Amino acid sequence: MTLLQVNALSKRFGGFAALTDVSLTVRAGERLGIIGPNGSGKTTLINCICGALTPETGSIAFDGTDVTRLAAYRRTRLGIARSFQIPRPFSSMTLVDNVAVPLEYVAHRGLAGGAGIRHEAIGLLEQMGLRESADALAGTLTQVGLRKLELARALAVRPRLLILDEVMAGLSSVEVDEMLAIVFAVSQRGVTILMIEHIMRAIMRFSQRVVCLDAGRVVADAEPAAVVADPMVQRIYLGG
Repeated sequence: MTLLQVNALSKRFGGFAALTDVSLTVRAGERLGIIGPNGSGKTTLINCICGALTPETGSIAFDGTDVTRLAAYRRTRLGIARSFQIPRPFSSMTLVDNVAVPLEYVAHRGLAGGAGIRHEAIGLLEQMGLRESADALAGTLTQVGLRKLELARALAVRPRLLILDEVMAGLSSVEVDEMLAIVFAVSQRGVTILMIEHIMRAIMRFSQRVVCLDAGRVVADAEPAAVVADPMVQRIYLGG
């Protein structure tokens, strides 16, 4: 079943075409990777999908509903969530309170939750391996801890589609493997995942299908091995 359908999406910033006629389909339960050099349009694409940007042309449908002009918060409530490339938690708040905010205002829609929300927030932190730090301040976290908290905050909105924007950036090889294990576990719980990542071994291991963007256009869309072997993809990354 198709969960997300992007059709002929175009987005410009003045005279610069960030996206040109980009189309892609994401099936329910799929693990889709998106790759491409800096400036290829990856973040612009997910900003259009999430509602931070509005495209000039094209359409976006989520579970059969046209969301092209829908406000970002309404898309979140439909089940589209994302992590950000640079985590910005509430540094002066505890980890559990950071996760409680999206739980209360998206998942619970502002209903008084009290102990129930705290219990749910701690459960999400436990999935990230952060249970023991639940009452620590977010500002004390390491880089990998910030990435895990960012993921917990995204999962707090109970997404059907989770978009990860370079969730492994700046991590060591061991930390990358740790994050991969967490993201695989999220996928196994039925969450559809669209991952943008520059760490090729991570994206190739995780993805069932990979889309490559270059200069705002889709240049490859296939299984990981086929994308890596594509001469155009090799030219994009290796030159020539």
